[in-house]
Amino acid sequence: MKAWSQYLPRRNWMADVPMKVLAGPLLILMILAMMILPLPPFVLDLLFTFNIALAVMVLLVSMFTQKPLDFAAFPAVLLFTTLLRLSLNVASTRVVLMEGHQGGDAAGKVIEAFGQFLVGGNFAVGLVVFAILVIINFMVITKGAGRIAEVGARFMLDAMPGKQMAIDADLNAGLIGEDDARQRRTEISQEADFYGSMDGASKFVRGDAMAGLVIMVVNIIGGLMIGMLQHDMDFASAGRTYVLLTIGDGLVAQIPALVISTAAGVTVSRVTTDQDVGQQMIGQLFVNPQVMVLAAVVLGLLGLVPGMPNLVFLIFTALLGGLAWWMMREKERRLVEEQSQEAPPPTPEAPEASWDDVQLVDTLGLEVGHRLIPLVDAQQQGELLGRIKSVRKKFAQEVGFLPPVVHIRDNLELSPNAYRLTLKDAEIGRAEAYPGRWLAIDPGQVSGGLEGTSTKDPAFGLPAVWIDTEQREHAQVYGYTVVDASTVVATHLNHLLHRHAAEMLGRQEVQKLLDKLGEDQKGLVEEVVPKAISLTVLQRILQNLLDEDVSIRDLRTILDTLAEHAPQQQDAGELTAAVRLALGRAITQQWFAGHETLNVIGLDGQLEQVLTQAMNGSGALEPGLAETLMEQAEQALARHEASGEPPVLVVQHGLRAVLARFLRRRLRHLVVMSQAEIPDDRTLRVATLVGGQ
Repeated sequence: MKAWSQYLPRRNWMADVPMKVLAGPLLILMILAMMILPLPPFVLDLLFTFNIALAVMVLLVSMFTQKPLDFAAFPAVLLFTTLLRLSLNVASTRVVLMEGHQGGDAAGKVIEAFGQFLVGGNFAVGLVVFAILVIINFMVITKGAGRIAEVGARFMLDAMPGKQMAIDADLNAGLIGEDDARQRRTEISQEADFYGSMDGASKFVRGDAMAGLVIMVVNIIGGLMIGMLQHDMDFASAGRTYVLLTIGDGLVAQIPALVISTAAGVTVSRVTTDQDVGQQMIGQLFVNPQVMVLAAVVLGLLGLVPGMPNLVFLIFTALLGGLAWWMMREKERRLVEEQSQEAPPPTPEAPEASWDDVQLVDTLGLEVGHRLIPLVDAQQQGELLGRIKSVRKKFAQEVGFLPPVVHIRDNLELSPNAYRLTLKDAEIGRAEAYPGRWLAIDPGQVSGGLEGTSTKDPAFGLPAVWIDTEQREHAQVYGYTVVDASTVVATHLNHLLHRHAAEMLGRQEVQKLLDKLGEDQKGLVEEVVPKAISLTVLQRILQNLLDEDVSIRDLRTILDTLAEHAPQQQDAGELTAAVRLALGRAITQQWFAGHETLNVIGLDGQLEQVLTQAMNGSGALEPGLAETLMEQAEQALARHEASGEPPVLVVQHGLRAVLARFLRRRLRHLVVMSQAEIPDDRTLRVATLVGGQ
């Protein structure tokens, strides 16, 4: 009966596996095989040569990398190379002890060469050389590299929170994007893992040096016993044969171990720059000709001392002196080139205009006079930069979207202490600030006067005085609010950001809000935009909310409301009214936090009836009625604010939108709410009437 498998297509499974994936398992299997299976001398020669070549390659890679993460696999390489050397020790020990009585090449040509050529066939010299190599590797290189790796791992872990906060600050400030922030966080995590792994991997090298010393002692004792007891050799012959073979075996393993230890030290002791280790050493050792001259003088004086190797010292004196002369000539040549480059070039022909000449306007800008430059100069520790970052972050947390980055530049056309804030290249605010002085703001209940430059608080228009530092404590005692120049500018910026929030919310910001909400509420976002309403309509609704100081943080509730009402209504104004009803509790909480009874401004009954009839009739207010309404609203607002209550006017739902548009033209800080927006569990009390006697 034929098997059904013959009709199935045959597949070469090994062909689907990349060789890079098989490299690690094959190396481990080879190492285990060397520990278990006997190897002929020729194979040992190949493996010893491969071990030396691998050690040299690791050292060169560590020398040419520019930062530790470029060789992130180094801890794993340390483990594999250590296991490879130990397995070679096991395999060579087996051959030396079994075949060593046949002659020096019984364990392969490599071991014989290291035992004969490098130490001249003298096992005493070989023992000393081997001991020195082990001491250098164990006591100096390995110990130092291990300590550096340990301290580096500790410092890296301690610095992680600060680096993460720096990334978050740059991200919130708009200096980097999400992809850049994610990449930098990954690099920080990889650096911590690398130094932690190096701290542990350095113990492999240290243990390898100890193991090499113990293996050598065991091999010498075992070789003497096998030679004398099994092969009837005398003590001298057995010692000469097996000790030389053991020394050759130890040297052929310790020299690659020393190279790998050096590579580990280079990797953990380097400072991350744009240069490799060799470039750093050459560029920093041989950079000052004065050092070369002084070194040549010292060697020259030593070369003149009788009994010293004068020729050698004088040769190096000449070399260092020639190097110093060449370095001084190069330095002079570079200075001449720089001066020639600084010379004004001939006036070139005016180039044709191109699209590179088109400069797009900045959404937000801050222009400062020359005396305010220290406030915004990072090199002079200007405090205003940090304040602006904090203002943008606080705005994003309160309002619900990230404002544009503030582009700062100096403007010589401004007076020295003046600054101006621009929105899309149009001025939205201008004032003056005095670095080194303090602004004492009168909140309305001060008990004394101050000497200084009288002005007004640029954010809220309150009376204020610029005072010197000596009067700061007196101003605070008198009841003034005292702030420095950076705080004045930052507060002014924060006030203008809230006032012009609707103008800063563009389509790109709305799309980013939808993308952020879509991470958790993808179905809701897709149901509303673009199925129910377009992105443009949603932008208009959000701008309407921002224009009346309503936060758009609760985007989920906004979209839930639009999903319910948008199929029946497409007008942005009507949809805004529906959203305000859904956000009523949040709006009330914004102005009456912690108050069960809401003391508000209300409309006189007759005035409310007149306004309702006017809206139902012509849909517009008569000029006389409009002027009277504005005057009475101003008077009522002044009385209401004098009693310390929030500036909130509550009207019927049908009148809210019209009165808000009309009254807020002059009374910008007046809040107009609908009765339907007040939650049922709050008590409404009309404390001030508009139009009442």
